Amino acid sequence: MNEQETFDWDDAYANAAHIQDAATYPPRWAKDANQFRDSWPIQDIDVPYGDSERQRLDVFSPDGPSRGLVVLVHGGYWLRFDKSSWSHLAEGCLNQNWAVCLPSYDLAPLVKIEEITLQIGDAIKTAGGRLDGPIRLVGHSAGGHLVTRMLCPDTPLSADTLGRIEKVVSISGLHDLRPLRKTAMNESFDLSEGEAERESPALVRPLRECPVVAWVGEDERPEFVRQSNLLAQAWPTATCHVEPGRHHFDVIEDLINPDSGLVSALLKD
Repeated sequence: MNEQETFDWDDAYANAAHIQDAATYPPRWAKDANQFRDSWPIQDIDVPYGDSERQRLDVFSPDGPSRGLVVLVHGGYWLRFDKSSWSHLAEGCLNQNWAVCLPSYDLAPLVKIEEITLQIGDAIKTAGGRLDGPIRLVGHSAGGHLVTRMLCPDTPLSADTLGRIEKVVSISGLHDLRPLRKTAMNESFDLSEGEAERESPALVRPLRECPVVAWVGEDERPEFVRQSNLLAQAWPTATCHVEPGRHHFDVIEDLINPDSGLVSALLKD
């Protein structure tokens, strides 16, 4: 057998198995998100952007004029979670006077990944219609895939909405979906070779020039570091940043701090 045949692709994408106390993170996220929603004064919860129950978004607004809109797309391998576990991650951008939208979306295996891409396009269009000004996109893991997909030649965004996007940050994003066909998760994704290629931002050139940052933790699985470097190599306006001391579950925590390097990478011109 050659190396590709013996490589353990399931382990390559198994984040929790390589993070100490991994099981404590999801309940902590949910608790922190609930506390944030209880305390943030200006919010609009469960705004519909599509027909299904999960096609809903939350919008949090700063106290004062907004500089623009940040759309934050959650991860979970297109299989789990929803917007309600991530509300607290809006805090850093809100304290820099940006409004923040967090959408949920339908999950595999109920829908295909290509359908989720379309849903995120609808969510961005809906959120953008509520607020004038520039748009910044940020997503984690599967969310990183979804926000970079918005810049691909077959983007679901209109030209007007696409033109408002000033920057995209993919945190620990997945930019080449072809290896996922070799994992057990593909029983839920049902990714064909064609869909995996179509849904891989790193295999195409972006539709327009837009600064993109592939942000990844130094202590993540090597495959996630490779995926981030891959986008930076494939897209002329993309760069890769490896954050020291961070793994797949805590790399997003700097979104809470308005003065963090991650928030700066997203919001600074």
